[in-house]
Amino acid sequence: MGRLKIYMAPLQGLTEAPYRNAFEKHFGGVDVYYTPFIRWEHGGLRRKDVRDLHPDANKVGHLVPQIIAASAEEAELILDQVVSYGYQEVDLNMGCAFPMLVKKGKGCGLLPEPERVRGLLQVVERYPDISFSVKMRLGYENAAECMELLPVLNETRLSRVVVHARTGRQQYKGVCDREAFLRFARECRHPVVYNGDVTTVEFLSELQRGMPFLEGVMMGRGLLAAPWVAIEYHEGAAWSMERRMSSLRALHADLLDHYARTLEGGEKQLLTKMKAFWEYIYPEGDRKCRKKIHKAQKVADYTQAVFQLLSGY
Repeated sequence: MGRLKIYMAPLQGLTEAPYRNAFEKHFGGVDVYYTPFIRWEHGGLRRKDVRDLHPDANKVGHLVPQIIAASAEEAELILDQVVSYGYQEVDLNMGCAFPMLVKKGKGCGLLPEPERVRGLLQVVERYPDISFSVKMRLGYENAAECMELLPVLNETRLSRVVVHARTGRQQYKGVCDREAFLRFARECRHPVVYNGDVTTVEFLSELQRGMPFLEGVMMGRGLLAAPWVAIEYHEGAAWSMERRMSSLRALHADLLDHYARTLEGGEKQLLTKMKAFWEYIYPEGDRKCRKKIHKAQKVADYTQAVFQLLSGY
């Protein structure tokens, strides 16, 4: 039985190039990284998206830019910039459940309307030299929506379909519907990747045994919480806690150094940026240390609290 491919999910504001580069350097085990979605806004691409997309900023082996658009025409505006950087693979986001974007008919706001999905996917034929994948949910209101989309997806040239086994209404709450995912995957003609609450090597192995047809698994919050999971699955052996924490300290040090050099808003902006990661990272760590991290008002106090947390296992 072959090993599942591991895909790093895109998380806005977190899995940007500095994080991806540090992760690859200190952990690894990820086969494919996705950028947080790139969107057309106020007549162009956001500057931060362009920086994150630029090849010079990325040191990982396989990076897939993800774009979000409501129509093929809007997608083309974004793709012209993406293609100019030499990328030959692009993912179309049909899974974002952020209400503001859903109201604009983007992300999983598309899922209840197969004809609008068909319209967006017309962009695939306009770029015959580009490989396209889709990241989606089971639906927006309910899991029946993904089944209604199957004829549209099956007739489109796609390299894979990544499915988060929740609806848009659920956001990230409640349980994943693995039965609905299975119904979809059995009838999908493209390689399928499972996404949703993948947090342990044991769960990866369970998916590998129970769904041998899977091409791979996408991990988001689970890989932020325990960044050693992918490499331990790849190597077939658990790391010691000392090695896990040593690598996490090194990853954190790289991120802190990068943002200290590049952010221009002083200590306050740097602390805001770094604290955002601790919503997910190492949640089982000492509660008092985590509280100190979130309360820190100076970088020196913050770094001391992080050191205590990652050395006190």
